[in-house]
Amino acid sequence: MVYFDNAATSYPKPKVVYDAIMDAMMEYGANPGRSGHKKALKASRGIFDTRVQIGKLLNIKDPMSIIFTFNCTESLNLGIKGYLKPGDHVITTSMEHNSALRPIVFLDKLGVKHTIVHGDSKGRINPKDIEDSITKETKMIVTTHISNLTGTIMDIESIGKIARKHGLVYLVDGAQSAGVYNIDVEKMNIDMLAFPGHKGLLGPQGTGGLYIRPGIELVETFQGGTGSISHSLEQPDIFPDKFESGTPNAPGIIGLGTGIKYIFEKGIDNIRKKEEDLTMHFIEEASKIDKIILYGTLEKNHHAPVVALNVGEADSSEISYILDEEYDIAVRPGLHCAPLAHKTIGTFEQGVVRFSFGYENTHEEIEFAIKALKEIAKEV
Repeated sequence: MVYFDNAATSYPKPKVVYDAIMDAMMEYGANPGRSGHKKALKASRGIFDTRVQIGKLLNIKDPMSIIFTFNCTESLNLGIKGYLKPGDHVITTSMEHNSALRPIVFLDKLGVKHTIVHGDSKGRINPKDIEDSITKETKMIVTTHISNLTGTIMDIESIGKIARKHGLVYLVDGAQSAGVYNIDVEKMNIDMLAFPGHKGLLGPQGTGGLYIRPGIELVETFQGGTGSISHSLEQPDIFPDKFESGTPNAPGIIGLGTGIKYIFEKGIDNIRKKEEDLTMHFIEEASKIDKIILYGTLEKNHHAPVVALNVGEADSSEISYILDEEYDIAVRPGLHCAPLAHKTIGTFEQGVVRFSFGYENTHEEIEFAIKALKEIAKEV
């Protein structure tokens, strides 16, 4: 199979990631932080090492300010619901995934108001429109770094400056960028960064995290055993325990750390360049095909390895089915959990076929996909 669904989850992972997970499962799969024996301590050290690796990658000075979650959705829920209170106002955009929009809309029932800043037809957000939406009740700005629909890269550094200027907390959704694009939480004025482990960071599913800048007060969303301060019936008020109740996914987190080491070994700039080259190759050739409609900026340095397209007026699910059944090419059709983004670019009724490229893809696979699209376009 030719796998072009890396925006959903990267596949395949580097072999060292699979090996690390299996080693943790089979050799020292004890419960970290719950016992003092050798296997539990080794698992705990593996988890801490992953915090350190994430800190190095994102310029996070204190690795204990990184909270492990089970996915980016949980991280966004924790950051949004843990910070905002009735009477507050939050600004977000029409290019967000439902992982951010649904928690924000849910909080409307509890008295947290929101403004949705709309992007243009290419999915771009003007930072000035965000600044113009600030009111005296505004407490937070929530934006994605890269649209999971159009691949449009947002100017998060400019938005971060606006947030800092107005004393607002800035929460960034790094689902499509962490591990491929350089993120510096200090330089970009990011107060909270939500990220998945299973996409660009090359870890397994069931892993993710939230960076919380020291000094930001969040209410934990659930309570339970942490292996620390066990004599108290109240949740510990220490990081990361405050937000990490229950047994963690130790093998997954250790595998995630191995994936990040692989990124360091290959070089994040090299990974990004290869994925950008694949993307531009695909865009250049697809744009030559009659009936193909491409979305997003389609410009190098502004368009990530996510390409949305349609073939004339054909239903996106039908095109995806043909690619899968007749060509063994895996893509994702539909609305991609981003309905407002589809309305922004005008594809809400039809959806799009999304191609998303990863480090393991090749230019030969791009050529094969182009050949398939040419043949399909002639038939629909």
